[in-house]
Amino acid sequence: MGQKGVQKPLQKLFTWVRNQSNKVKTFLGVSTVLTLLVTLKLLIHEHNHFFVLAEFAHFVGILVLIYKLTTHKTCSGLSLKTQQLTATFLSVRLFCSLQIEGDIHTILDLVTLLATFWLIFMMKYKLKSTYMEDLDNMKKYIVIVPSLVIAVFIHPRTSYLIISILWAFAVYIEGVSVLPQLRLMQNVKIIEPFTALYVFALGVSRFFSCAHWIIKVYDTSGSYLSLSGGGFLWIPVIILAEIVQTFVLADFCYYYVKSVMQGQMMVRLPA
Repeated sequence: MGQKGVQKPLQKLFTWVRNQSNKVKTFLGVSTVLTLLVTLKLLIHEHNHFFVLAEFAHFVGILVLIYKLTTHKTCSGLSLKTQQLTATFLSVRLFCSLQIEGDIHTILDLVTLLATFWLIFMMKYKLKSTYMEDLDNMKKYIVIVPSLVIAVFIHPRTSYLIISILWAFAVYIEGVSVLPQLRLMQNVKIIEPFTALYVFALGVSRFFSCAHWIIKVYDTSGSYLSLSGGGFLWIPVIILAEIVQTFVLADFCYYYVKSVMQGQMMVRLPA
């Protein structure tokens, strides 16, 4: 009774938001993001913690997929290409981290990479019959080639050129690695709970990462934009990539939260 009492006002709220004009929806979305950013700034004072939270949220999403594959014996609705791109940027980033310095991020990346390799193995071999290969139809070179080209020209300035380019490549691939998964979900239209929770976790991860950059730029009054790389391009390009992916995933997160609040197990995307 209590849960229904809570859901009813929330359903009214989602219905009201859906019926508003695009301008009002944009204003509400921006206001919500700004409120969350201010809240995070007040609660978290160490910028490095944002990255730890982002990596932890990603790992939680991976754990959800591991649970799905081991208990339900299916990888239906999952993009193998997204997992392969994830393994790519994690491998490159881990290599760069080991060349520079190891820290908590290195450990989190290693654990997440091993879990991702396991997912890829299960999807390619053990559960291949349940993989939606025909719907996972986004070409990987569409995201890999541009990321590599941009990394060659826009990367942080360090003493090791190759490491700088590889690090930038990992950052750019991470920003677009979710695109095959989003493409597959658009093809399917109805997303089962575990896959939906995984993508929601990716959305939370991207938000924390994006918040790190925005708050850091704010705290340095904009001077941080030109500190770490090729002129005024390296940091701005990262922030732009983070903002774009955050808003792309925010659209799905909206439908996910809406479905959960309405007590629906499946997430239905608009046609």
